[in-house]
Amino acid sequence: MRFPAPLLEARLIRRYKRFLADVALPDGTEATAHVANPGAMLGLAEPGARVWLSTSTNAKRKLPYSWEIVEATPMRGGKPRLVGVNTATPNRLVAEALAAGALAPFRAYPEVRPEVAYGTRSRVDFLLTGEGLPPLYLEVKNCHLVREDGLAEFPDCKAARSARHLDELASMVREGARAALVTIVQMEAERFTPAADIDPVYASAFVRAREAGVETHAFVCRVTPEEIVVEREIAIV
Repeated sequence: MRFPAPLLEARLIRRYKRFLADVALPDGTEATAHVANPGAMLGLAEPGARVWLSTSTNAKRKLPYSWEIVEATPMRGGKPRLVGVNTATPNRLVAEALAAGALAPFRAYPEVRPEVAYGTRSRVDFLLTGEGLPPLYLEVKNCHLVREDGLAEFPDCKAARSARHLDELASMVREGARAALVTIVQMEAERFTPAADIDPVYASAFVRAREAGVETHAFVCRVTPEEIVVEREIAIV
């Protein structure tokens, strides 16, 4: 996913009210940017951090800037890395990768539909279908928490809705479909694990889903101010 225009580098002053961040622009002025991220953003919202903003050309938008990337260091030490913070990005990345046949576990499926209702009260991110193939329900999660160098974790706060999604994916498997959870890690990492100390309910749902036959995958991304690209699959531990 290439950004349509160059991102603007700035310095973070503070993040507040979940969806707002004050930043210092290169010319020294201050502005407020939209934060498309409802999570805790642990370790990613330190005042003074280098951030990169996209700029909207929509004159009707109240806030022209959106926070896309931050430079952050793992909370327990390690080298700084660029991290994507926009939680809408993973679905766009997966859509692009599916269209390009870049996700090996799903290449057999020629038809992809986004946002399909299923289960009791959910919508799956993608439904994959193909002649002679069982339908495949694919849920996407965004990951940007790194406390230990090289280890990506999800979630960074309580995630009851995400736990429910896992149980509903498991129900699809029991009905004869395929189901998969794809965690998109918007940064450099070598392995992935559920953050059981932050949300034990989600971690338990993750284990139940795997035992029920839900396929689980984690893919890391190459993150630059020019583009964010799904790069490779990493181990789940």
